[in-house]
Amino acid sequence: MAIPDYQSIMLPLLKYAADGRDHPIREAIDALADEFNLTEQERREPLPSGQQAIFDNRVAWARTYMKKAGLLEAPRRGHIRITKRGMDVISQGPVHIDVNLLEQFPEFIEFRTLRHPKSEPGGQAPDLVRTPEELLETAYQNLRETVADNLLQQIKTSRPALFERIVVELLVSMGYGGSLKDAGQAIGKSGDEGIDGIIKEDRLGLDIIYVQAKRWEGTVGRPEIQKFAGALQGQRARKGIFITSSDFTRDAYEYASRIETKIVLIDGQQLAQHMIDHNIGVTPVSTYEIKRIDTDYFTEE
Repeated sequence: MAIPDYQSIMLPLLKYAADGRDHPIREAIDALADEFNLTEQERREPLPSGQQAIFDNRVAWARTYMKKAGLLEAPRRGHIRITKRGMDVISQGPVHIDVNLLEQFPEFIEFRTLRHPKSEPGGQAPDLVRTPEELLETAYQNLRETVADNLLQQIKTSRPALFERIVVELLVSMGYGGSLKDAGQAIGKSGDEGIDGIIKEDRLGLDIIYVQAKRWEGTVGRPEIQKFAGALQGQRARKGIFITSSDFTRDAYEYASRIETKIVLIDGQQLAQHMIDHNIGVTPVSTYEIKRIDTDYFTEE
């Protein structure tokens, strides 16, 4: 079963609170997950940011909407309780509760007006399935994927020396290689038996990591990984990183996972995502910090 949208959650949530008692919202979420027969994976499936489960977020918005409509209240922090208005709605035996039903209450209309001050004729209809956080995070992920694709195009048309510089700056930004000077001297200078460079695992140089960096168009297969693994064994090395601007075959991944030597494979998509995370080759344009009123904070204990 798919994760229900926040409107589908409203009626079950109100019915759950219909006994008139105070209920911790966490217990309500678990009870509703059982009612919708969600699997453990569906209960835990996160928003793109990974900060909250999608189902938890949708229950929270169902609660918010019904609180704004006066059907639920917060008797104390982290709890919900049905109101007299909520009991009246339940007594009418609604088949479902949605935004249209809530708009009969002036408090909810005022809330919606504040959120959507202008309604443009012919404008796009509001998304009644995903919550505002989901819409924002989906848009963010789409932008991020577009930037990643553009990064890969730039990398594939750049000079090999620039690719080596990207690898150096990224590894140092991730905490490897010591200083930029140390890593820069190591990468791209060896080329010995399939090894492009040697970097420190940490700034103290307690261990070293061998690096293979290939700006390729074609898919990297198992033979290349075997060659790299053989080079590592020849150096009695325990760790290696193979970075490519393209991707790896399934056989390459399976081989790397079976051998004793630890080899991390970073394909073009992963490389681009790491570059975005560490501001390599990209420039921040805007930063948004999303906040929401903690209505429970203003509730007397």
